[in-house]
Amino acid sequence: MEIILSWLVLGLHYGLLLILCLFGAHRLSLVFRAHYYRSKKSSQVPQIEQRFSQLPKVTVQIPVFNERNVALRIIEQAIKLDYPADLLQIQVVDDSTDETVDVIRAYVIELRENGVNIDHVHRANRQGFKAGALRDAMDTASGEFIAIFDADFMPNTDFLRQTVHHFTDPNVAMVQGRWGHLNINSNRLTKCQAVMLDSHFALEQQMRYYGNMLFNFNGTAGIWRTSAIIDAGHWAADTLTEDLDLSYRAQIKGWKLIYRNDIICPAELPSDMRAFKSQQHRWAKGGVQVMKKLIGTIWRTDFKLSKKLEATFHLSNNFAYFVMLIDTLFLLIPSLIAREYLQMPFVFWLDIPLLMLASGSHLVYLYYGQVALDHSRIKALINLPFLLLLGIFLAFNNARAALEALANQESEFVRTPKSGETATAADTAGLTKKYKTHLPASEGVELAAGLAFTYGAIWSIQNESWLMLPFFIMLAVGFSLSAFTSLRSRARP
Repeated sequence: MEIILSWLVLGLHYGLLLILCLFGAHRLSLVFRAHYYRSKKSSQVPQIEQRFSQLPKVTVQIPVFNERNVALRIIEQAIKLDYPADLLQIQVVDDSTDETVDVIRAYVIELRENGVNIDHVHRANRQGFKAGALRDAMDTASGEFIAIFDADFMPNTDFLRQTVHHFTDPNVAMVQGRWGHLNINSNRLTKCQAVMLDSHFALEQQMRYYGNMLFNFNGTAGIWRTSAIIDAGHWAADTLTEDLDLSYRAQIKGWKLIYRNDIICPAELPSDMRAFKSQQHRWAKGGVQVMKKLIGTIWRTDFKLSKKLEATFHLSNNFAYFVMLIDTLFLLIPSLIAREYLQMPFVFWLDIPLLMLASGSHLVYLYYGQVALDHSRIKALINLPFLLLLGIFLAFNNARAALEALANQESEFVRTPKSGETATAADTAGLTKKYKTHLPASEGVELAAGLAFTYGAIWSIQNESWLMLPFFIMLAVGFSLSAFTSLRSRARP
């Protein structure tokens, strides 16, 4: 019986490790594709074949929910957009329930008195959350195209002029810009987030676009054709990532999306660990919800096999956290005991390359994201250990999100609190409001995991399993630090 159980444990361990290796191999494929396209300078910027002789009317929508610290800043920036005033409508799409409503209302009244075409679209309920707010605001949107900027973004004044001419192609539904970072130097967390987002945009978005694969609108810093939103089925609130959902539905309907890596729209990064985890939880859960909703439809289309596979990896990538957590928490230590029982110490030499492919590939992906943007390679290398720890920090958080989505557990759209730390003149009252992050407690589980992996490190020393010792130390430190960081964040006023 012990022999059968030992083989079962090893089989499950290596089976899950192989799944992680598939995700890792996909990350490496993005790096190889990026390296290839990087050498083709002519393909770096999508070309605009034709320009509007008469600029079309554009509506700028600014979705807001209790964002006192940044609401006025984005409105000020929106009215600075370099676009004919008679062709520009601004809508502040406001679901706020705190003093943000009064602050915005007073400012909008002032702007309207000065001739600015701006509306304060406030709802008394949050039905459908952000998707519902955007959908309702469409009833009074007059623009042929709709640009969307979240409250913590600061688009450059030429954003509309750089993007709108792509729509001379009647098949184009959306143009997405790259996110920049207003507060990258706030702390180590913001620096690591910047690296993660840089890789997402410079590698994933860029390569999926150039490879004619399905990719997504990122919820902000983009502009949509109004008729395409309606044709694709409109904004829907049945997932937490309405942007990903609409993007895929539009492409399934035959619409074309464009990604502009050279157009940068700076934004504020969460500088607090709980706020960051809350944001990641929503993105991970929403991604799995969209996968459940659309993966069958995607595979029934006449898309190429490569396009279907790429979409599958894209929509299921948060399962990697779930698989990693199951393997590390429940199978890693038992697998060590099983191989000792079966007298198979040589399989350690199988663990190392698999673990390197499963985890090291993500570090290569993150590093090359900085290379692709011509950022400092030295700083990228310095950040890698912290990025590895950050991946462990997110393990339980994102795994829980994936499990909730699989179990059809509904939750509200939790906005990421904005500190407004870079706001100056826009924050006219000189106030900084502290917004709490609503996130289920996970520190106890993370502390337990940290203790378990500490035991694993001790076991490795006692049994002279030196090859596994670094992995146990990394996991013990990662889970313990994640718990303590979240506890410290929770304790702040």
